[in-house]
Amino acid sequence: QVQLVESGGGLVQSGGSLRLSCAASGSVSNVVHMAWYRQSPGLERELVADITKGGLTRYVDSVKGRFTIARDSGMHTLYLEMNSVKPENTAVYYCSANALVDVSMRQFWGQGTLVTVSS
Repeated sequence: QVQLVESGGGLVQSGGSLRLSCAASGSVSNVVHMAWYRQSPGLERELVADITKGGLTRYVDSVKGRFTIARDSGMHTLYLEMNSVKPENTAVYYCSANALVDVSMRQFWGQGTLVTVSS
């Protein structure tokens, strides 16, 4: 099992910056991939950015060049640096971890942190 706790959400003005953190605990040594997702009201949850244990990253096109995903070497903490934020970035942001449990890969989720961008 992997437990995830997000923090860092809040109210930020358009054009501002915010840094989200996700603290992982439990069987962290089995984590192979972590990601940030977001969900806006009335919309499906979408992948924002992800990172492998080896450090490979991917971003949704709409945040490329503005958001940066990073993690510590032990996959204990995941970050999302959000710069030049826009009102459309308003959402609940969720941390996710994929870990090998027994012989299968399982996905774990945090409770989410709300980011509100004012215009």
